[in-house]
Amino acid sequence: MSDAEPSLEERLRGEVGQIQWPELERHFARGVLLEVASEEDIVAVAAGMARDDSAWIGELTGRGALSRPEMSDAASWHADGASFQAVVVAPWVLVQRLD
Repeated sequence: MSDAEPSLEERLRGEVGQIQWPELERHFARGVLLEVASEEDIVAVAAGMARDDSAWIGELTGRGALSRPEMSDAASWHADGASFQAVVVAPWVLVQRLD
């Protein structure tokens, strides 16, 4: 066995968990919730944020692949009882809807 430290991506992958909308509402209210588009790898996005890769994060944001949810999103998720996978990159909580 190797004593090598796990990579950032490996650590983040181990921290991804499933969560329901009611548990995320307080993070939404605090303005720290970010939605990752379904076509993106939430771990890769989290790693980019942890590494402060502002150029790539800006590109994701620019094309809508990383965004702050709107009140209409929150209302829809509440009504649907939405489930997400989530990972924390303090102070942010990144979520990706599970369909």
